[in-house]
Amino acid sequence: MDFGRLITAMVTPFDDQGLIDWERTKRLMDYLIEEQRSDALVVCGTTGESPTLRDEEKLELFKFAVEYSAGRCKIIAGTGSNATAHSIHLTQEAERQGVDGVLLVVPYYNKPNQEGLYRHFEAIAQSTSLPVILYNVPSRSIISMSAATTLRLAQIPNIVATKECASLEQVATIAAEAPEGFKVYSGDDSATLPALSVGAYGVISVASHIIGDKMKQMLTSFIEGRVLEAARLHQEMLPTFKGLFECPNPVPNPVAVKFALNELGYSVGSVRQPLLPPTEEEESFIRNLLR
Repeated sequence: MDFGRLITAMVTPFDDQGLIDWERTKRLMDYLIEEQRSDALVVCGTTGESPTLRDEEKLELFKFAVEYSAGRCKIIAGTGSNATAHSIHLTQEAERQGVDGVLLVVPYYNKPNQEGLYRHFEAIAQSTSLPVILYNVPSRSIISMSAATTLRLAQIPNIVATKECASLEQVATIAAEAPEGFKVYSGDDSATLPALSVGAYGVISVASHIIGDKMKQMLTSFIEGRVLEAARLHQEMLPTFKGLFECPNPVPNPVAVKFALNELGYSVGSVRQPLLPPTEEEESFIRNLLR
């Protein structure tokens, strides 16, 4: 399964009551697929506010995304959690909804050791026929999955990729030593081009909600050997990569991106508590960034 090089971790549109807004979801998907050139969408990842979505809502979103995308892009379901049995259940239910693959985050808060991580992902992968993408994000999960554990998991046939938010050294090690066909995706927009240079395949992106078309140009330029052009595009996008998540204080992914989309005319509503909308200062910063 090739999920493509530009994958967007999609926000979840809500209405004024904080419920999933299906019409807004349609418009957002059209925009991400047709205008921002996403090859695949992650539905119900952390950018999609998965911690505040009930399982029933997630399954509705998986089914809706599969049906509405109608083959225009791949749909990847965020089914990871810090409970192995729960992840297995959600993954099996997502498979019934027809998704193309699943994204499984490193368990957070309960801090398993490396063997615990291996057995967690092994058990989930063995419970499904879907392709599995691992997701190593130490800033959220507190622990980091080692390159050795990732490479061990890469031997399992349906574990096909990893989203890495660790060091470039780890990206390079996995890319160099993984089985043929195993793909490494950058999970950090600003590290995409450096990650490509050491063997990454693509990016699972948040900024692609706003500048996906230009990110696709950068990916294509690098792959086709136009490295200086890719570097120029990276430099142009760097203020957006950084600004969306600092604006001017560090904020969670959905907060700034949802406000930016609303400003651009793609209404996606606000965020669910405990997240809060941006402050006036942050709103002003994002507006200037968009200009």
